[in-house]
Amino acid sequence: MSGSGGTDGTSGTSGTSDRALRPPHALAPLREGLRDTFWFAPTVGLLCAFVLWWAIAEIDTRIVAHLQAEQAYAELGDLIAIVVDARTIVTTVSSAMMTFIGVVFSISLVAVQMASGQLTPRVVRIFVRSRISKLTLTVFLATFAFSLLVLSSYEGGAEPDPRRVASVPLLQSVLTLGMVGLSLLLFIAYVSSTLRLMQVGPVLDHIARESFRALGQQPGEEPSGRAPLAAETARVTHRGRAGVLRSVNVPRLVRAARRQGVVLRLIPRIGDFLLPGTPVLAVHGGGVPAPYALRYTVDVGVERGLRQDPAFGLRQLSDIALRALSSSVNDPTTAVQCLDRIVQFLSVAVHLPLGPMHHRDRRGAVRLVQEVPGWTDLVDLGFEEIRGCAVGHPQVTRRLLAGLDDLLLLAADERRKPLIRHRALLVEAVERTVPEAAGRAFALHPDRQGIN
Repeated sequence: MSGSGGTDGTSGTSGTSDRALRPPHALAPLREGLRDTFWFAPTVGLLCAFVLWWAIAEIDTRIVAHLQAEQAYAELGDLIAIVVDARTIVTTVSSAMMTFIGVVFSISLVAVQMASGQLTPRVVRIFVRSRISKLTLTVFLATFAFSLLVLSSYEGGAEPDPRRVASVPLLQSVLTLGMVGLSLLLFIAYVSSTLRLMQVGPVLDHIARESFRALGQQPGEEPSGRAPLAAETARVTHRGRAGVLRSVNVPRLVRAARRQGVVLRLIPRIGDFLLPGTPVLAVHGGGVPAPYALRYTVDVGVERGLRQDPAFGLRQLSDIALRALSSSVNDPTTAVQCLDRIVQFLSVAVHLPLGPMHHRDRRGAVRLVQEVPGWTDLVDLGFEEIRGCAVGHPQVTRRLLAGLDDLLLLAADERRKPLIRHRALLVEAVERTVPEAAGRAFALHPDRQGIN
């Protein structure tokens, strides 16, 4: 990103709000980036398997050296007998584990493909970010690598001589068997997790929980007043690759603004598509921070994420509902389940100010202003497209009316307008489309279960 010439200043006082929660951790972007990868955990697991084998091999060598020094050949012979029996199991594990890994994850990829086809392609990110999936693959690969390393520790043929053997991999063999047992337990948990990914309810619940975590970072209290921002003096443009703005490194931006003595305003919202050369940050009250201070402050990727973008959760729920209401799927019950979660999300958001977020430094001075979707934006995102496809599905219209009525009871007077508008448009669409009076009355009867 680079600074450009000054432009007309803007103020950001109306509807502003402060973050009521603790500031985001500086390592949060790195942690989220690693969660979006599928290679980091298995790679660390392989390295740990090698280090563990080296440490256990040293312990085995010292045990054998101690027994030889004590000339305890009877005890050493018993250990060798145990290890010879375990060697067959370790050999079988090393030869079968890789095939087992391939079969398991091939089936899993088919399951993910089916889920993405039935719900939305964005459910693939749930599989990629799944801890149980990464842990299972990590343990499987670590078991495979560890068993190969243990085989290299066997010496002396099928019946080694206790007086000449240099190492007896007793602890290595026992640990290999333990890792096989752990792999079997994780396999059961992994299959259970994959089957849940193919079910509508658990997927919607996962999306809702992630959305609530992102919504929890939104402001929690309305400020009594806000001084206007200073005049805009410069802009910082995006110099990286084109892509979706996934998140910003808030602590780093606040620190850069504090050192420069300015206020930074994020121009695009999280989830916007950025092109190289487009403005990203507006500088108020001074010069542009040094380029190195703004490095790695903007995370641009190929798709949206939920860490700082709670509206992405509504987007996913709406997509699943629209696919369920399409003529090729025709599954209004799934659409009703999506509406359950949308109404749940909006029932929490209705109590939040949802104005621009003001991030402060340690002294309490505002250093970063970030736009977030307003209440009307969230209501339109949750209901607009579903309402357009709900006509002809009385189960969906009844649930949608019940959800709007519930939100009208919770909303303050200034937030009732978009809800009333969606309700009126839905009633008009049903009255225009359904010719029979009895059919219209049935479709316009609020019901939280749709048709119970």
